[in-house]
Amino acid sequence: MALWSWNVDSDQLQMDQTGYDLWGVPTIKEVTFEDLSAHIHPADRDRVRAGFNATRGIIGSYEIDFRILVNEEVRWVSARGRGDDEGIRNRVMFGIFLDVTGRKQAEEANELLAGEMSHRVKNLITIAGALTTMTSRSTETKEEMVSDLTHRLAALGRAHDVVRPVPGRADSATLLGDLLSVLLTPYDNLGAFNGRVRVAVPRMGIGEISATNLALVLHELATNSVKHGALSVPNGLLDVACQLEENDAVIVWSERGGPPCVAPTSTRGFGHKLLDRIMVNQFGGSITYDWPKAGAVVTLRIETKRLAL
Repeated sequence: MALWSWNVDSDQLQMDQTGYDLWGVPTIKEVTFEDLSAHIHPADRDRVRAGFNATRGIIGSYEIDFRILVNEEVRWVSARGRGDDEGIRNRVMFGIFLDVTGRKQAEEANELLAGEMSHRVKNLITIAGALTTMTSRSTETKEEMVSDLTHRLAALGRAHDVVRPVPGRADSATLLGDLLSVLLTPYDNLGAFNGRVRVAVPRMGIGEISATNLALVLHELATNSVKHGALSVPNGLLDVACQLEENDAVIVWSERGGPPCVAPTSTRGFGHKLLDRIMVNQFGGSITYDWPKAGAVVTLRIETKRLAL
């Protein structure tokens, strides 16, 4: 907190040492409002000038918050005093400058976080609504619908846990490998031993939207594997690997050790439609299937620029 006095006739200001340090001006006996104005952020300068000129017409206390520039650093200052010449002596008004930079930065961070969380919640609600509608069309009983929808929403929840923002960390980008590991860990525990689900991907980040969509894709593949593929037997194995090819990230899902693989007679079910829609519309890529006897092989091709969204 810095103390200041302002001569309303001569426009001269006096401050204590804290005031000079706060504004980054040389320690001299007197400065004018114009001297300080040079340090006020250009976007706030006219408003502050008008506010200070209006203080003499304000009855009681006043408060003006604004930004100042000290070298290249932005600081927030709150100027407080009494208006309408209240308590004036010898044509001099008195007040204080408060350094409120920390409070303003916290408020801005909270606003950004609130906006981010609102955006995430809206996205999840939209996806949940679409999944509910599509699942209702692809199931025959309410019990089947509840089971399918619950598992799909759980996959979204696991993806959200991985990509949620970490307070105080600007470098908390989600890694693709971490996301795949979290999403597939529940299936690793279904067999006779741990480690039958193996993930090998390069170190690369993934954004919130892509993580949500990829969670749905992997859940559908894992669900099919649990029902018919390698994850349906205790000793089945699943390998998920990724490599970069020019502008694409290619994820290969390979199953081994399950029942003899048989190509499905139809690819018109809800699961296949969901995967096609996500891979084409959201990732700008493709999904292809191979059905060797040893186990299904699914190749996901994703544009790397969309993976970061």
